[in-house]
Amino acid sequence: MEQYLIDTNIVSNYFSASFSVKGMIFMDAVIDAIPNLSIITHIELLCWKTDVITEQKIKNFIADSLVLDIDPDVIAQCVLLRKGKKIKTPDAIIAATALAYDYTLITNNEKDFANIKSLRTSNPMNL
Repeated sequence: MEQYLIDTNIVSNYFSASFSVKGMIFMDAVIDAIPNLSIITHIELLCWKTDVITEQKIKNFIADSLVLDIDPDVIAQCVLLRKGKKIKTPDAIIAATALAYDYTLITNNEKDFANIKSLRTSNPMNL
């Protein structure tokens, strides 16, 4: 089964049910298979300014996820990306995490990652 890394914007879209029926079915399957998050997404989710109920929902989502740290393979991929492409460090870390683990990145910000040819992406908004 294909493995996925979920970008921060996708969590927001999922919580607000912004996807089509096909997009929601896809995301339900990805999340039911234990969501994978980069450490950057973990940090970004915890920084959301929101109400107490949503904050707890976010914390529960993170607790049910596998959060992938910045290990030597992620660092090596990130350095290659930053040296070769104009990309912000947080996005480079997210992309590097997907590349290091050979995951497909689920994102709604395809343009941020478009220049990374070896990175597989999927956008549930397009389903």
